[in-house]
Amino acid sequence: MQFFSSDFKLGILGGGQLGKMMLYETRKWDIQTKVMDASPEAPCKIACNEFVQGSLMDFDTVYAFGKDVDLLTIEIENVNVDALEKLEHIGKTVYPPTKTLRTIQNKAVQKLFYTDHGIPTAPFTRFAYTSEIEDSINNGGLSLPFVWKSAQFGYDGQGVKVVRKMEDLKELPNVECIAEKMIDFKNELAVVVARNSKGEVKTYPVVEMEFHPEANQVEYVICPARIDDAVAKKAQEVALKVSEHMKHVGLLAVEMFQTKDDQILVNESAPRPHNSGHYSIEAAYTNQFEQHIRAILGLPLGKTDSKVAGIMVNLVGAEGHTGDVVYENIEKILEMDGVTPHIYGKKQTRPFRKMGHVTIVDENMARAREVAQQVKETIKVISK
Repeated sequence: MQFFSSDFKLGILGGGQLGKMMLYETRKWDIQTKVMDASPEAPCKIACNEFVQGSLMDFDTVYAFGKDVDLLTIEIENVNVDALEKLEHIGKTVYPPTKTLRTIQNKAVQKLFYTDHGIPTAPFTRFAYTSEIEDSINNGGLSLPFVWKSAQFGYDGQGVKVVRKMEDLKELPNVECIAEKMIDFKNELAVVVARNSKGEVKTYPVVEMEFHPEANQVEYVICPARIDDAVAKKAQEVALKVSEHMKHVGLLAVEMFQTKDDQILVNESAPRPHNSGHYSIEAAYTNQFEQHIRAILGLPLGKTDSKVAGIMVNLVGAEGHTGDVVYENIEKILEMDGVTPHIYGKKQTRPFRKMGHVTIVDENMARAREVAQQVKETIKVISK
């Protein structure tokens, strides 16, 4: 099939920043795109050939959208999988396949998938409702503290809570969930695996993530991770095993814990471009968004090595600021060597909302980390 400068139409469900960055690549290659998002202000709107405003969870809307494209992909997992399944039945190509999406969409199903396939993960208990947890604690089936995770619709620190005392349960929604053993870990790592529709597979280098203590959001992504080669090798092997069993097409970001005794435990996976791969835009030979497009179109995968050390800093809305966004001191960070800001195009800021990211590249990792700290302390996402 001819993809470039042709009638071929790629559909993308979700119009957020991941979609917007995917569109940089489709525009580079002159691939026609049609995007759907619920928001009329979606960042993708300015960059696609056709934009449709509609609910990603509505069966009829998703089905009608999918019928009009040649190949369908996602930039967010919260989409109507029944509609995608019906599209597959009528011969439409959907990547990642709906089977992969069904597994990943529900955190309880995802965790069971790991245990069923011998993939190391933290011990957990599955509950139909949060209200069942109290009984389990009282009967000795579960002990505090643990990590509560909503089975569905959690993202970026939403739907995840550390439960240290019984009172913490009162604030939680009464939904299907899991209670996961708290892991005393040394590092949080991630590996992005690319798999094309012909079965070719490549992994990106292992990255290390530093988290914001309150918001449960990634503050820094550091590539390469500052870990032993043996640990890095183990992390890549585990990620490849997840990829092999998931049978995804496109990207799969596998987030993991490195325990105190250097075991690797899978935390969760996402079948799309991912925050942990943003560094690749400036630091890698093939950035993750181009790689996703290559993979779903069945094209040869690009080189995944880094050219230089890369660090990504998330730009999130400052606390106490809601309204029209202002990027304070952006000129100051532009004066720094190797610094590239990416602004997602969300006009309204609110506390901890992801508004952009900044990539810092340098031959020297220690220097890149110092500059990343300066960037973090300098630029502020505030409201007018």
